[in-house]
Formats: sequence, C-alpha cells, structure tokens
Amino acid sequence: MSTSTTDRPATGGSRRTPPVGGDPRPAERHAWIGRRERLTAGGFMAPSVLLVAVFLLAPFVWTIHRSFFADTRTSPFSWFDNYTRFASDPALTRSIQNTLLWVVGTVVLPFVLGLAIACMTDATRFSRLARLCVVLPYALSGSAVAVVWNFMLTTDGAVNQVLTSVGLDSFAQGWLLTWPGNTLVMILANAWQATGVAVILFLVGLQSIPPETLEAGSLDGAGSWQQFRHIVLPQLKPVSIIVIGMSLVNGLKSFDLIWVLTQGGPGRATETLAVSMYNETFLELRPGAGAAIAVVLTVIVLAASWLYLRRQLDVKGE
Repeated sequence: MSTSTTDRPATGGSRRTPPVGGDPRPAERHAWIGRRERLTAGGFMAPSVLLVAVFLLAPFVWTIHRSFFADTRTSPFSWFDNYTRFASDPALTRSIQNTLLWVVGTVVLPFVLGLAIACMTDATRFSRLARLCVVLPYALSGSAVAVVWNFMLTTDGAVNQVLTSVGLDSFAQGWLLTWPGNTLVMILANAWQATGVAVILFLVGLQSIPPETLEAGSLDGAGSWQQFRHIVLPQLKPVSIIVIGMSLVNGLKSFDLIWVLTQGGPGRATETLAVSMYNETFLELRPGAGAAIAVVLTVIVLAASWLYLRRQLDVKGE
C-alpha cells in the first residue's frame, strides 16, 4: 500500500522554514561595517579638524570674547562699547567707506580687464607674450607691487616726471596725499596685480567653449557681439563666479599694499578695516577695539561670500 507523500518524514536535504523575523545577523554585520567606515573616515579627518579648531576657531572665539572688554589694565567687561566706536570714530567711518571703495574697485576692474584681455589674446599671434606681460605681476607679492607703485606715485616719482617732460606738468600732483584720489590709485595698483589671475581663469573658460557652438551662432547670422553676449558669456558663468568671489574676498581684506604705500595715511585717510584693525591693536594699543574690528570684518567677509555664492550657485527648483 503506497504512502502519501505528505506523510513521508522530512529528509536531511529538505529545506527548513526560516524564522518569521528573518536572520538578523546580515543587518547587524552591515551596520557594524558602516560604523567602522565612519570611524575610519573620522580618524583620517581628525588631524585636519583639530588643526582648524586650534589655529582658526579657537583664535576667532577668543577674538569675539576680547571684543567685549575694555582696553584698560584690568579690562572690565564693556558690553558693546567697542562696537559703538564705529558710529562715533570718524577714522573708522572713513575706513568703512574705503573698504566699500576697495570692494567695488577690486571686483569690477579685474573682472572687466581680465575678460577683455583674455578675449583679445585668446587667438592672436602674440598671445603668449601678451599673457606673460599681464600675468607676471600676479607672481609678485603685494609688498613688491607696493614698492613699484610707490616709485611711480610719489611727488617726485615717475608719473609726475613723465607728465612734466611732455608739458603736462599741470596734471602732476601728490597722488598719495589727498582722499579719495589716493585710495583710487591704490585700487588701480591692486588691479594691475590682480588682473593676471582673472586672465588665466577666463582663458581656461574660453578654451573650454566648444567651437561648434560659435559656428552654429555664426551660421544663424549672429554677429561678434551677439555671439559674445549670448554664447560666450553664459558659458563663462562658472569662471565668473570664481573670479568675482576671489576678488570680493581679496578686496575686503586688503592690507599689504595699503600699508607699504601710505600706512593708512595721511593721517588715517586711506585705512580699510584690515588696516584699522592692525592700527588699533598694535599701534594705538587698543586690543578690544581691534578685536571688534576683526569680528566685524570677518562677519562682512562671510556674509558677502555666502550671499554671493548662494545666489550664483542656487539650483533651479530649490
């Protein structure tokens, strides 16, 4: 008599029904591997984080703390007295004005000049020589640039001597003696140096533009200006963001060129916030006021950079 297959005992090779909840060991092993990878990554990052905390964050926190104390020997807590100095001290008011002039000049001039020179030297016969002449000042330090321009801009300097020799002595003047002319000529000196890196970046952007797009625009009847406006400029937007961002930060923290040329003078007429910070801390011996200027300058730099990059790099639809 045959036995039903359902009544046969289970053999050794038959499958066992897995537990209802499943085997938890693979999930635990995956979680442990993830924790180990995070710990490994954290171990590699720890030295960099420690260095940033020790040499950047800790001094900044101490600067904020010091800005709320007076400059007397006992250094009592003075609340916002060091910050209200911005509204009452004419030198700091002029420093803010100069800083704004520097920001505008150091953003506009390198951008416009760098883009123009890059476009003019992109495919010319003497492009390499022209690029070398423009980029060479960027290899100099700010102090070296200041020495060169000091030779040119002093009362008996090269500029006045050239003007006198060609009969234009009425235009000769003390270029570094009156405001705002002294600030403007220093901005020109800074642009002479800073234009080099803008030219390099714009040349990289121009050479990355596919020639087919320009040929297609030409076939559609677009002139040179229309091609530049509607084809070249939009494709240079990533490079433009970098150039403007670098120029913005450099303009806000300009120090070495101003210090070598005028030391913030005459009087304190050409000081920017960076120069005022140094002057208040080390020359006037008011570390609380200098700390307040440093905090204000840092907030301005971070806010300007964040607002600019947030606007330029904002993803559509977010």
